[in-house]
Amino acid sequence: MKSKVCGSLQLLFATVIWGSAFIAQRAGMDKIGPFTFQTIRCALALLFLFPAATIVGAEKAGWRHSLHMWLDPELIKGGLLCGTALFAASSLQQIGLVETDAGKAGFLTAMYIILVPLLGVFLGRRPSRSALLSVLPAAIGLYLLSWSGSGSLSRGDFLLIGCAFAFSIQITLIDRFAGSLDGLRLNCIQAAVVVVLSLPFMLLGETVNAADIARCWLPLGYAGVLSMGVAYTLQITGQRSLEPTAASLIMSLESVFAVLFGFLLLHERLTAREGVGCVLMFSAVILSQLPETK
Repeated sequence: MKSKVCGSLQLLFATVIWGSAFIAQRAGMDKIGPFTFQTIRCALALLFLFPAATIVGAEKAGWRHSLHMWLDPELIKGGLLCGTALFAASSLQQIGLVETDAGKAGFLTAMYIILVPLLGVFLGRRPSRSALLSVLPAAIGLYLLSWSGSGSLSRGDFLLIGCAFAFSIQITLIDRFAGSLDGLRLNCIQAAVVVVLSLPFMLLGETVNAADIARCWLPLGYAGVLSMGVAYTLQITGQRSLEPTAASLIMSLESVFAVLFGFLLLHERLTAREGVGCVLMFSAVILSQLPETK
């Protein structure tokens, strides 16, 4: 039970960072392209994660063993798979945002709360009853919190549904690899994969201006070190003690914190509908953490 509480708190802290990072991302995207932002953000995360993981490993087992651990085939395999899924999810989200309003985008992206348990059933892993019961109020709360567009689906909406599916795969893959691998190292390789896959799109599809990048140093630094570096590491370590459906419900609170930080820092209006949505989502997360009864 103690490990479950610790894992839940780690994921909750990660969602607070991700929710506040929406503000940083919006500020940075005013000046540079989405793939430029994504590439530099993950590159900054690498500058933080590689020395951090190596130093922590050296303190435990010496420098030689710490450096040798980077060659672990399971670590490389996990990082490649998780990084590819994260790149697909992030890219589809960025492209979909161009054609869809932010509220609807937030709703469709977080539909991984439904896809994760479905994927778990397909893979032969039945979610807990409390987690399954939590999905419906979470989905309703997410709808009230974010959906404000039309009922029809555009091309951008379908891209965001693909984004939700890619995030559900990434969450499931983290569940597969997190238990046996170092979180800092796994996240480091995951970030490196996103950099390598994003770089061609940045160079071929966007105008890269050093002055604009320099003006975005604060949003990039926040999104790189805290959002990509710290929060995704917390996702990996937090998921070790939670099953994927419960973990995805906690991570969906990212939308709640994004609205709350917009209210607190940007003085955006928080409507009664959004308030009810926040309460429903928090209630669903609490419900998902209740112990199973015989």
